[in-house]
Amino acid sequence: MTSLDEPLTKTLGKTAKVLATALDLHTAGDLLRHYPRRYSTRGDLTDLEGLVEGEQVTVLAEVRRTAKRRMRNGRGSMFEVTVTDGRGDLTLTFFHKVGWHEQRLTYGRRGLFAGKVSAYRGKRQLAHPDYELFPEAEGAEQERAKAFAEELIPIYPASEKMPSWRIGQAVATVLGPLDEVPDPLPPALRAGRRLIGLEQAYRLVHRPADSADIAKARHRLKWDEAFVLQVALAQRRRAAQGHPARSRPRSAGGLLDAFDAALPFTLTEGQREVGDVIAGGLASTHPMHRLLQGDVGAGKTLVALRAMLQVVDAGGQAVLLAPTEVLAQQHHRSIGAMLGGLARAGQLDGAEHATRLALLTGSLGAAAKREALLDAASGAAGIVIGTHALLQEQVSFADLGLVVVDEQHRFGVEQRDALREKSVEGRPHVLVMTATPIPRTVAMTVYGDLDVVALTQLPEGRAPVATHVVPAQDKPHFLSRAWDRIAEEVGQGRQAYVVCPRIGDGDNDAEDAAVEPEAEDAVPRRPPLAVLDVAARLAEGPLAGLRVAALHGRLAPDDKDAVMRRFAAGELDVLVATTVIEVGVDVPNATVMAIMDADRFGVSQLHQLRGRVGRGKLPGLCLLITDAAQESPARERLAAVAATTDGFELSRVDLEQRREGDVLGDAQSGRRSSLRMLTLLRDEALIRQARDEAVAFVDADPDLSGHPPLAQALANLLSGERADYLEKT
Repeated sequence: MTSLDEPLTKTLGKTAKVLATALDLHTAGDLLRHYPRRYSTRGDLTDLEGLVEGEQVTVLAEVRRTAKRRMRNGRGSMFEVTVTDGRGDLTLTFFHKVGWHEQRLTYGRRGLFAGKVSAYRGKRQLAHPDYELFPEAEGAEQERAKAFAEELIPIYPASEKMPSWRIGQAVATVLGPLDEVPDPLPPALRAGRRLIGLEQAYRLVHRPADSADIAKARHRLKWDEAFVLQVALAQRRRAAQGHPARSRPRSAGGLLDAFDAALPFTLTEGQREVGDVIAGGLASTHPMHRLLQGDVGAGKTLVALRAMLQVVDAGGQAVLLAPTEVLAQQHHRSIGAMLGGLARAGQLDGAEHATRLALLTGSLGAAAKREALLDAASGAAGIVIGTHALLQEQVSFADLGLVVVDEQHRFGVEQRDALREKSVEGRPHVLVMTATPIPRTVAMTVYGDLDVVALTQLPEGRAPVATHVVPAQDKPHFLSRAWDRIAEEVGQGRQAYVVCPRIGDGDNDAEDAAVEPEAEDAVPRRPPLAVLDVAARLAEGPLAGLRVAALHGRLAPDDKDAVMRRFAAGELDVLVATTVIEVGVDVPNATVMAIMDADRFGVSQLHQLRGRVGRGKLPGLCLLITDAAQESPARERLAAVAATTDGFELSRVDLEQRREGDVLGDAQSGRRSSLRMLTLLRDEALIRQARDEAVAFVDADPDLSGHPPLAQALANLLSGERADYLEKT
């Protein structure tokens, strides 16, 4: 009998080594969780028209014709086979064992053919593919032949050295003697949700008799993934509630009241509602862990600042952790401007009961750094803004009450944990901000141990931003017109951004790993456009006479700050930059943005960049400049960005175009995602149900002592880096 933990080396011999190296499958459980991507029948032929050059494929096709000819060098023969699906053809080319293949691959034979799609003289081909032919049904009874033709064949994610049918053969070897499988789902849950057992699910997903078997198996396996993950997050939330934290209730007559009274505008209803929720969390004696998400320009920083002032009024300190020096400096300037005299304690123009605002970054001079460290350690600075420099061992606080993390995904687990540990009394409250809207289900799964609040309402007076795709290669005059539009805006006293994916003077200098290479780009492409090249070209060409400057991450911190200050002050007309301006940069006079090679950026990133214009009362314009072909997926993505400014809608488009493994793998551990069957957008209802079931189960049995198989499944999920992630977030 076989157990899920049994190494494949015991049952599969040499095949186990190939499965381990090619597909990272090591145990029987690993193999059984390597689910079929789709299913075919022997009567169905694969659509050969949709094959993409460079892909590793397995196709089901029929031999149409064969040809054998001598090689040009006179040494041996080659054998060409044309297979068809009835609509398109594919060439199979063999250079070895020609006679053997010639005997097997005869007219009319059907089978599975696997290899890498290449092109030769305009025709798609598989060079020396691996294949498995179906037995001929001559002489068999008609019903038996029909059943054979209609039998479902699982098609697995495969590799060059391990084609789909060999994976199927390995699965059959393991599945046959499979022992009774410990079921992680509690019996009451299985009964209540009418779910089949795990062993049966494995058998049906790999060897289904019909589509109903596939549906039952997949539904059950989705529940496994959703429920075990939600149990992990439910345990995490329960454990967090047991930690102590100092209550920071709102107090009357303090900085927050003075700040609200001085605001030149009225808070939106959404800002007030979210602010009240956060204020309640800060008043708790257990640490608040909350995710604040909102669209570009929704006012997240204002909400976070009000929370920080509440903590300062309660005698504590607040820290704002930013991912870049440019953003930290921008936050320091903008928050300082919003607070005015409230942030100038000890100065002549300081307000009564004012606090100090400190900035701590790696590039500070020695004197400024000593002053910032002293203000933080003594408690004189109620609000400290900084970058990774805040995480250094010598940084300490008198009474750290709130940690605000801007763009959490830019920070590693250890970095966030290091800042949290600087609290001297219990744990600090944590507010995570993200400027990238996240679909509800993704937030529930990725940030399941955080309470999520969202700002969906934009402040009144925000100008609309029009977005247009500029096909530079197809219509070069459109690109000329784009530069004319920028010159026109500058002529009216406004400013512009030009964003490029690369800095320049190097081959591998994409900034902040911002550029998202496209899987569709199997053919070589030119290097992405670079800031230094584009800035020089524009200053000498279509934007000659305008004040053009470059901004990128390789500049010295003082130089970066100087460029941003000049741009914010209106001393520059055009800022040519990398994605260093992606979040936080706020220059209301900037009304137009041109994004070069826009197809090299992701949906969310384009949306964030676009959010840098239209931040005042003047309408904004965003030009997505691209060389991508009209019918390409990249152009579809750009069209989606141009069609809406709703970040929450775009986040769904973004997720639909990305694999869940990318989302969960990066967010949880950097390892391969635990989600193989679950689809975050299509399975929203199931995830919500699993969350409810998990919360109820953990409340009744916190340590899972009543159901060891679930505890083991959880231990497997949280092994290694995943355990660190959930422990430290």
